[in-house]
Amino acid sequence: MAGTNLLTLLDDITTLLDDIATMSKVATKKTAGVLGDDLALNAQQVTGVTADRELPVVWAVAKGSFLNKAILVPAALLISVWLPWLITPLLMIGGLFLCFEGAEKIFLSHHAEATEGAENLDLAEYEKQKVKGAIRTDFILSAEIIVITLGTVAGATLMNQALVLSVIAIIMTIGVYGLVAGIVKLDDAGLYLLNQSKLSASKFRELLGKALLAAAPRLMQFLAFAGTVAMFLVGGGILVHAIELLHHTQVDVTHYAQSVAGSTGEILAPLVFDGLLGIGAGLVLVIAHVAYTKLFKANK
Repeated sequence: MAGTNLLTLLDDITTLLDDIATMSKVATKKTAGVLGDDLALNAQQVTGVTADRELPVVWAVAKGSFLNKAILVPAALLISVWLPWLITPLLMIGGLFLCFEGAEKIFLSHHAEATEGAENLDLAEYEKQKVKGAIRTDFILSAEIIVITLGTVAGATLMNQALVLSVIAIIMTIGVYGLVAGIVKLDDAGLYLLNQSKLSASKFRELLGKALLAAAPRLMQFLAFAGTVAMFLVGGGILVHAIELLHHTQVDVTHYAQSVAGSTGEILAPLVFDGLLGIGAGLVLVIAHVAYTKLFKANK
């Protein structure tokens, strides 16, 4: 009897693990787009930090990201059970915040001046601001990943939902910040290979080292640009999926683009729609923020 019970238990565990693996695979596919945005945004956040502090900053943000998900996973489960209607409004607030941050980077000149003059600030304080900003942005993107995953496993038991959410949270965090750490140290890897090539007279190492040194700053510049674009795409995309009118408008625009440009139009139209919506929403928020700030200062 005991042996039969043990075999039944093992079979149940195997089935449970198989279900979790299957659901995690589906959720990973659905959140892959957000993962790309998360990577671009977090690599962008490390720009401007001195080379010897890049990995400590990435590690600090990674720890913050784990804490974000430690908060978000149980919160998402509780909200899905008790307050499911609250998920969409919270996501919309996060999406609007991303749009605002992206527009602030573009339209408010003082932000650029502050970034360019970062070397004149206290480096410890500047680094702290970088980490805080990265963790804040990570919170919004992590929330979207968690909600997308929750939607994927909505029909599963609460235990399965919790396990899948935990697996996705861990995989996404390790994957994103592992890649960010590798990206920010590309120039160090190039310098190492270049030095090694002088000792071993290896032409291949020399060429590879030079290529990495040349590629590293360009890659960081691209990721800084991609990170800003991602803010608008993710923010606009959240608004589109949350507001039915915008969603129907996007579908109509996509159908029209498909009729004109075929599959290319079908792929690009939603991205352009989300991006323009994100820019528009961000610009409105920046104008409101500037107007409020000036009004507040005038009344002081």
